[in-house]
Amino acid sequence: MDDVFVGSEAVRQGELSPYELRTGFVALYPDIYVSRFLVPTLRTRTVAAWKWSGERGVVAGLAAAALRGSDWVDEDTPVELIWRNTNPPSGIHTRNERLADADVTRSCGVLATTTVRTAFDLGRHLPREEALAGLDALKRATAFSDQKLWDLEGRYSGARGLRQLRELLPLVDGGAASPKESWLRLLILDNGLPRPVTQIPVGAGGYLIGFLDMGWKEYKVAVEYDGDQHRWDRKQYAHDQKRLRNLERAGWIVIRVIKEDRPDDILARVREALYSRGFRDT
Repeated sequence: MDDVFVGSEAVRQGELSPYELRTGFVALYPDIYVSRFLVPTLRTRTVAAWKWSGERGVVAGLAAAALRGSDWVDEDTPVELIWRNTNPPSGIHTRNERLADADVTRSCGVLATTTVRTAFDLGRHLPREEALAGLDALKRATAFSDQKLWDLEGRYSGARGLRQLRELLPLVDGGAASPKESWLRLLILDNGLPRPVTQIPVGAGGYLIGFLDMGWKEYKVAVEYDGDQHRWDRKQYAHDQKRLRNLERAGWIVIRVIKEDRPDDILARVREALYSRGFRDT
């Protein structure tokens, strides 16, 4: 028995009795079953959603990005399908959109949008901050071609969300290592500061100190987003403190940002550091 299967087919073919289906398996979507002992992952639900469509829908959006290797896609993310059924069950979102054969491929056994079409959809359909984070993650995983994406835009002229896609595409950076880093970079850019470079290597005495999340090499100013790990992992905290001291000895100003910081305060600290190193607004 496959991990994901159509219940009525399994009964009709004699693979399971109705009783065995009812007691040993659970339905993720109507007539789409998995073992009751299986903890469904996003990939499991993606396959299940595709089977719910009769294997004719096309996996798109964040679920397609996850199939391409994108990180930071939550396991409970709804599975998006380009499919004509506009009344899907809970956990599936459908969009009845034009889709050329060239924009469809097979990934992990299911029909899914190509990498470029996936980027095209992420940039148009997600809210702005989430869209940039999704595009950054997909770029990090696949290094998709910007030119091919621009070509796709020409093929689908008039599609919903193109204005946002056009704005975000020049800002995409595969060096972003988390959605919060994407958010932080967008905050900086939205407020007129110069575009930071991501993943800056810093060395001293012939040794690599580490990589900075983002910053400006000409001013030796960096901005990093601190997750919650340092709060409970003492070893990581000690490592971070040693790294920070080494960066400061190498002449860098490193601005650490945590989730409690207000955007205005972050921007003020970044501006102060840049101004102290000679940056001036044009």
